Amino acid sequence: MNPVPTESLTTTPDPVRPTGEELDHQRAAIAALGHELRALVDATVRTATPPEVLHRMTDEVRRLTGQLTGRRRARAEIPAVDEFPGGVRMYSPVTGPGSPLAPPMQVTPDGDGVVGHCTLGIAHEGPPGYVHGGMSAMLLDELMGWACYAAGSPAMTVFLQTRYRRPVPLETPLRTHARVTGTQDRKILVVGSISTEDDPSVALVAADGVFVTPDPDRARALFPDTP
Repeated sequence: MNPVPTESLTTTPDPVRPTGEELDHQRAAIAALGHELRALVDATVRTATPPEVLHRMTDEVRRLTGQLTGRRRARAEIPAVDEFPGGVRMYSPVTGPGSPLAPPMQVTPDGDGVVGHCTLGIAHEGPPGYVHGGMSAMLLDELMGWACYAAGSPAMTVFLQTRYRRPVPLETPLRTHARVTGTQDRKILVVGSISTEDDPSVALVAADGVFVTPDPDRARALFPDTP
């Protein structure tokens, strides 16, 4: 049997969770870096620059990555700057301002549900000029989860059915909407749609979903770091 590496046995202290102005400052710094990373990703997927420039950029990005030193959070660890469940998620691939993958989508209450606003770029492309279908499903899955939380029942997806009615254009302001339509014990039924801001009455993608609120024991097992 191979011995367990010494470093795997080393425990690291839990991070100190910032509050007040310190939290605002940390989130602002994360969002600023996320903004620049998204700009870099956009430039990367658009560029036709020569290979020698790409190699030089690769070396530079590697150098910058090496500057992100210090403690790294574990797989299931909730970031110290997050509010979970139902609050700020700084690194969410849909809503996180610190994520290089996120649009990021802005979510607000809207009547009987929630609405999200975002614009997807070339990095989210499927067919030329249009959004990848998987990205549309991810936007809806995220927003439908927000609708569950807004209705007072944080829940997880167990079924999601999407209907792609028309292509979703890139670089076009989009409006996503989701609302809870019913409950069955711990099951929550949710519908959602994606349209453009200019024509919100026409659903480009629609979805039906079933979400489930974990019982307390299951929730503790899934998310042991939840406060």
